[in-house]
Amino acid sequence: MGGDGLKALLSSVRYEVLPAKATEEKVLAHVPRDVVVTVTASPVKGLKPTLDLVERLAAHGYRVVPHVPARLLRDDAHLKDVVDRLRQAGVDDVFVPAGDADPPAGVYHGALPVLRRLGELDSPFARVGITGYPESHPLIHDDLTIQAMWDKRAHATYIVSNLCFDARVLGEWVGRIRRRDVTLPLYVGVAGPVQRAKLLAMATKIGVGESTRFLTKHASWFLRFAAPGGYSPDRLLARSAEALTAPGAGVAGLHVFTFNQLAETERWRQAALERLGD
Repeated sequence: MGGDGLKALLSSVRYEVLPAKATEEKVLAHVPRDVVVTVTASPVKGLKPTLDLVERLAAHGYRVVPHVPARLLRDDAHLKDVVDRLRQAGVDDVFVPAGDADPPAGVYHGALPVLRRLGELDSPFARVGITGYPESHPLIHDDLTIQAMWDKRAHATYIVSNLCFDARVLGEWVGRIRRRDVTLPLYVGVAGPVQRAKLLAMATKIGVGESTRFLTKHASWFLRFAAPGGYSPDRLLARSAEALTAPGAGVAGLHVFTFNQLAETERWRQAALERLGD
């Protein structure tokens, strides 16, 4: 890797974590306070573990971004309660995906109605993120996912791309959304230096039903990590650097899927920054 552009991306990172028992301890031990921490939400366990962890990390001085999946919200009153709780914790940034709960917990089946409702609540958060899909969604055509970003753009302030392992696909997708006049800043989703054995161990710790869902949904990820030569975030970033740092790309930073391997992730990031130089 090389270049000021990649250094800027590595300096503007978000670390995604799962709200597991040891997550708070790992964040405090390994994540600098200037790194944004995003907390996922479980379709099995609901929003409570997410909100609890967000409150604790915010109290420690972190800038925390909770995932608030539409399909985990029961109704407008539930959304209002979540908003009030997050605002009391000082949260000013939320990420609103549709979510994987099937069936939905309540009236919301997608992110757009939630985004509209937040607008009706006087836009309580300064920043609101939505999802992008560089690699094809298993259930939704690529053109529809880009159309969805267009529909949601007026209610959001940035996009977070789902995990992608293919530099060519990632670069082409960034070009496609910009040609469709989707101009929101983009945080590119990349996996940290994940060890497959630890990923499997983590999956088994999040509960039987949850781990089955995780392993089924992300089977291709395990194949990537187990491929000859393994997965290297350095290699992915080097191959996609030109596309991600182009003037019209609008990439604001990296959204790093840590799978709670925070010590390894931060060591990798610091080593990469050191190689790029001052």
